[in-house]
Amino acid sequence: MNIELTLDEARVIGALMEKATTTPNQYPLSLNALTNACNQKSNREPVLSLDEVSVQDIVDELIQRHLVSSKSEFGSRVAKYRHRFLNSEFGFRFTEQEAGVICVLLLRGPQTPGELRTRTNRLCEFRDGREVEETLKQLMAYDEGPFVTKLPRETGRRDSCYAHLFSGEVELPTPTAPMSSSREAVTPGSERLDRLEEAVGELRCEVEDAKRELEDIKRRLEQPNPGSG
Repeated sequence: MNIELTLDEARVIGALMEKATTTPNQYPLSLNALTNACNQKSNREPVLSLDEVSVQDIVDELIQRHLVSSKSEFGSRVAKYRHRFLNSEFGFRFTEQEAGVICVLLLRGPQTPGELRTRTNRLCEFRDGREVEETLKQLMAYDEGPFVTKLPRETGRRDSCYAHLFSGEVELPTPTAPMSSSREAVTPGSERLDRLEEAVGELRCEVEDAKRELEDIKRRLEQPNPGSG
């Protein structure tokens, strides 16, 4: 299956994949919630600043390509979106672990096996680093793939990074600007802070969505009843 995503399209797909697993009660996502998910300052690299108009354009394009679907809940005009990237007639069939790895690579760019094991902990479970590496090998061995590639090991790093191939060939970092200089250290404290920031962002999304639905209800109640008078 030939799919090539832009950075922004990869961010939308990755955000929908992530929220489908981590916050199933709020999934599918409204445009506001999806925009906030794309622009999270935690668990994202690079950090983006997309507006709702831009996200709507991206979503519309992905709907045309059958990678995202739209639905409106009964009694509400607020459209909500879900990905069709996995486990649909238009998407890929990946295991939970493979999907977790792909999701993190879409959201955070190239990662080492150790980083993937830590950063997929809300999406799937790996027993050890060897299981992560076996999953990466499988993603490189699919007949329809490869979906992942192993990058040359950077100077000063113990392990090589892996990157997804849903956006075409990966541009390698130049020796004068190694990726390790800008990559954050994965520590329990930073992961807890990431989760807290994410939770606050999700609460803000819920409040905004509730306000919009309340305004929608008020508008409908204020409309004159054609049968009255």
